[in-house]
Amino acid sequence: MTVAKINLALILLSLALVPACGSPGEPLPPSLELARPVHDLRASRKGNTVTLTWTAPSYTTDRHNIRHPGPTEVCRAPAALERCGEPIAKLPSTKTHDKDVSRTYTDRLTTFSPNPDAMFVYAIEVLNSYGKSSGPSNQVQVLAAPTLPAPSDLKAQLGGDGVHLSWAPATDAPESPGIQFLYRLRRRETGTNGQAVAGEVPVRADATPSFVDSTIEWEKTYDYWIEIVTLITQPQGASRQVEGDDSPVVSIVAHDVFPPSTPSGLQAVSSGPGQKPFIDLVWAPATDADVAGYNVYRSEDTGEAKKLNSTPIKPPAFRDNDVLPGHEYHYSVSAVDARGNESPRSEQADEKVAEQ
Repeated sequence: MTVAKINLALILLSLALVPACGSPGEPLPPSLELARPVHDLRASRKGNTVTLTWTAPSYTTDRHNIRHPGPTEVCRAPAALERCGEPIAKLPSTKTHDKDVSRTYTDRLTTFSPNPDAMFVYAIEVLNSYGKSSGPSNQVQVLAAPTLPAPSDLKAQLGGDGVHLSWAPATDAPESPGIQFLYRLRRRETGTNGQAVAGEVPVRADATPSFVDSTIEWEKTYDYWIEIVTLITQPQGASRQVEGDDSPVVSIVAHDVFPPSTPSGLQAVSSGPGQKPFIDLVWAPATDADVAGYNVYRSEDTGEAKKLNSTPIKPPAFRDNDVLPGHEYHYSVSAVDARGNESPRSEQADEKVAEQ
């Protein structure tokens, strides 16, 4: 056999060993179109409303894109769920387009339990178009304790010590071991998203509820609202809570027109013989947090009281050097806050400068 024939035979043999392009391989089994179970179900409760959120699956259990999505069943039970059973809701299918899609469902509770250990258990099941699923999601729990309606008639009034809040008392609060209720007052500066707890007051059947928010900043506008919180103390010692619904918001401008308290304990002592004439004044400092200083007033028997200082005096003391021997002077002091509000004058202190 010639070399040319040998080469031709080798080429034909190699071509025979290469599979033909586009030839079918081993056939794949058909997809069951079962969506992957949801694994990130979350639940939160506010008042009697439970909000469920989760990510809708976009792939099947055999890693294919879901082509024919079915409905989603929402399940609730007073104990752990083995299967969904009779759903409380059936949500229509949603195309995910191969992307994570967040879904939400809101459940309104109508029954509750006085047992502090009682829970509602939720799960969801994503079905295919034939009504089949790969199983329920992870299970989540919320407390089954009752909540009370939001208090009504919330009012806010401004006082020198802060914002005075009052509201109508709660009625028909159930009595159950391990369950208590308290009013929680919330506050935010108007026009902002941040909020804070202004205060908490226990719910008592025979009380007229009120609270003074003394942590405000003057010249700001605040929004207030109130909720009743259910506090659950469980047998193992753990404490949990359910926030009730929010009341309507009331707003108030914290404009300070309130003077500080009047200084007290004013005393006047004159210099002794042989000294340059002066009168020293001392008094008890005002306890108001926003006191900026003090004004000192002086008069003589036939004259009107005049202020001796041009700017507020910081310490609760003052030396009057502009006095004459043999003259008697009458003094009073007032407190001034950071916004210029001035208190009434103190009781008068009298002192006569000794003759030299």
